[in-house]
Amino acid sequence: MNTGLRPFSKKYYGVPVPAGEAATTPEAAEKVAEDLGKEDMVIKAQVLAGGRGKGTFDNGLKGGVKLISSPVEAKIYAEQMLGHKLITKQTGAAGKLCTAVYVVEREFVRREAYLAILLDRTTRGPVIVASSQGGMDIETVAKETPDAIFSTPVDIHTGVTDEIAMKVAEALGFSAAATKEAAETVKKLYKVFKEKDATQVEINPLSETVDRRVLAMDAKLGFDDNASFRQPEVWGWRDTTQEDADEIEAAKYGLNFIKLDGNIGCLVNGAGLAMATMDIIKLYGGEPANFLDCGGGATAEAIRQAFGILLREPKVTAIFVNIFGGIVRCDNIAKGLIATTQEMNITVPIVARLQGTNVEEAQRLINNSGLKIFSFTDLDEAAQKVCQLSKVVSLAREIDVNVSFELPL
Repeated sequence: MNTGLRPFSKKYYGVPVPAGEAATTPEAAEKVAEDLGKEDMVIKAQVLAGGRGKGTFDNGLKGGVKLISSPVEAKIYAEQMLGHKLITKQTGAAGKLCTAVYVVEREFVRREAYLAILLDRTTRGPVIVASSQGGMDIETVAKETPDAIFSTPVDIHTGVTDEIAMKVAEALGFSAAATKEAAETVKKLYKVFKEKDATQVEINPLSETVDRRVLAMDAKLGFDDNASFRQPEVWGWRDTTQEDADEIEAAKYGLNFIKLDGNIGCLVNGAGLAMATMDIIKLYGGEPANFLDCGGGATAEAIRQAFGILLREPKVTAIFVNIFGGIVRCDNIAKGLIATTQEMNITVPIVARLQGTNVEEAQRLINNSGLKIFSFTDLDEAAQKVCQLSKVVSLAREIDVNVSFELPL
């Protein structure tokens, strides 16, 4: 979501933020800078990744955060940022496309702190995490100086009380003159977290300015997609250009898909089984190309769509189908798998491990299909086989030999 700090603005929750606006064209960036009427401003590339300040654009521009002093500079930098990919430590070599810039008044600060409200699975509720050491990688702070991290759970029924807000504010390390405003900011941010069905509201840095004001200088927000039906405005801010196209398409069919760096495509039902599948692939020397959970109600159509997504990745050298037939029957899964391999031009080996309801009938269907699908009931045997076949295809490709597993034989 390329919203700048829009969710915190006066229109919404009154969280204090620097004056500024997001812009999607160089001309709009210039206009924002003109309206600000300041000599000290900042322009920030809006991409969903950290480390922007130290990143590099694909056109050679270094840094996704620049100090500017005029509308002309805002336009010049916007021209160099918009439509280009910013590569940071979090984006990988592919980078992220910059579709907006945030032009904001530069604030001079005396202290930078870290504040986050997160959904804690352990306590099954919100937790507030604060540190006086903001403006840097909080993971590094937690590793090197764990005593600098303050955290407190929040009772979802009582919310952030004045006592909790004040404790958090004191942990931020601000001056006595700014502590009260910091406590109020904590309560406002919690209101954002609760009312907008957020899973993460992270402010880094939350700053105290030289004139003792408290400002949220930068933010990272995450929202519960299960609540999207009651948060149309929030989801209207979504910028799909910042997301992987295959992951977006997979979601349309109820598939939970995350692209990884390996070469063994995985199609599994159930998130836990999907994680176990990736683990056992690595155990036998393979590398998973993806996480793909087609859910407990895997259907023939879901399998077809999943295969389409997996096979668009040229690095895939084998496909591992691992289905536990609890809610769905294995024979129905087998029928869907057979129909999909007959319909699609698949030239990489397929290993299917089916276990559960009607598994014997599923085995019979696959064995009598005339298709080169390696079928197993044992997970270890299946994992070893898919890793072996993947290595064969990988080695062949390395020496420019075409090894294809054509279906049917």
